[in-house]
Amino acid sequence: MFYLFLAPLADQFQLFNVFSYLTFRTGGALMTAFVIALVIGKPFIAWLRTKGSQPIRDDGPESHIVAKAGTPTMGGFIILAAIIGSTLLWGDLTNQYLWVVMFVTAGFGLIGFIDDWRKVTQKSHKGLSARGKLVLQFTVSLVAVIWMVQLLSNAPGAPEGFATSVAVPFFKDVFVPLSYAFFLFGMVVIVGASNAVNLTDGLDGLAIVPVMIAAGAFAFIAYFVGNAVYSDYLFLNFTPGTGELALICGAIIGAGLGFLWYNAPPAMVFMGDTGSLSLGGAIGTIAVAVKHEIVLVIIGGLFVLEAVSVFVQVASFKLTGKRVFKMAPIHHHFEKLGWAEPTIVIRFWIIAVVLALIGLSTLKLR
Repeated sequence: MFYLFLAPLADQFQLFNVFSYLTFRTGGALMTAFVIALVIGKPFIAWLRTKGSQPIRDDGPESHIVAKAGTPTMGGFIILAAIIGSTLLWGDLTNQYLWVVMFVTAGFGLIGFIDDWRKVTQKSHKGLSARGKLVLQFTVSLVAVIWMVQLLSNAPGAPEGFATSVAVPFFKDVFVPLSYAFFLFGMVVIVGASNAVNLTDGLDGLAIVPVMIAAGAFAFIAYFVGNAVYSDYLFLNFTPGTGELALICGAIIGAGLGFLWYNAPPAMVFMGDTGSLSLGGAIGTIAVAVKHEIVLVIIGGLFVLEAVSVFVQVASFKLTGKRVFKMAPIHHHFEKLGWAEPTIVIRFWIIAVVLALIGLSTLKLR
C-alpha cells in the first residue's frame, strides 16, 4: 500500500523515494509485523484463555502433561495477522509472487485454525483427520504451483523449460527437467515443509526461531535471484519479481520475534497448527518460487531431521516391532535422555543457524 501510494510521489517529495527501495520496505515490514504481534498478542491470548485449551497428548513426554497443561493454542493467528498486515502495508501489491505466498500462508493457516478449533472445542487432541488435512493442503498447493509455473514461464528471458525444472545447488547451469511431474514435486515441497515445521513445534520456542532463520536465509536468496545484477554476478537464474519475496520473509521474521515474546519458555501460548502449517507452507512456497527447492532441504535441515525421525520410528516399529528413538519426533528423544528443554531448544537453534549458513554458501560456491 505504501509502495503504490507513496513511491510515485518521489518526484514531488524526495523523501518518498525510500519507499521504492526493497531493502527499506523489508525492514519496515519486519518492524511493523513485530509491533502488530506484540500489540495484539496479549489481548488475543487473554481471549484464548476464555476458550480453554486442547488436552496435552498422553503419548507425549510425561513432563508435558503437567508443565504445559492449560496453555492456550492457536497463537499462530498472531503470526498470521502480523505477516499479512505488514505485507499489505509495505509490499508491492501488483506483484503476483507476493499474492501466491500470502494465498498459501492464509490457506494453510485456515486449515490449521479449523484443526486447532476442533481440538479446543471438542476437548480432544484429535482435530481434522490426517487425510483430510493433506487433501486440503495439496489442493491449496496445486493452485499455488500452477500459479507460479505460469508466472515463471512468462518471465522475460526465462530459458525454455525453466519453470518446470529443478536447479541443482553448487552448479551454475545444471537443471533437472521434470515437465508435468514438477507440479507434484512442487506440491510435495510445500506440503512437506508445512508438516515438517508442524512436527518440529513440540517445545517452547523450538519451531519459531528456526523458521525465522530459514526466512532470513531465503530473504537473501529472493533478493539476489530477483536482482539482475546480483543474479548475474552469482551465476543465478534471474527471476524478475521474486525479489519482493524478501519483504514477506522480513514480515515472517518480525512476526516470529513478536510471537517469541509470548512463546519464550515458559510459553504463554502455543502457535498450534494455525502457525506451524502456515509458516512451513510459506517457506516452501518461497523456495519453489525462487527455484531453490533443494537448498530448502539444507536450510530447513532441522525440520527435515524432525520429519525423518518420525518416518524412521514408524517404519521401524511396523517392520521390526522395535523403536529407533526413545520417542519421536527426535526432540522428544533427547528429552527422554534427560536433556533439559532449554538445552534442546538452544542447541537446535544453533544447528538451524549452521545449516542456514551452509545453504547460503551454495549461492557463491558454483
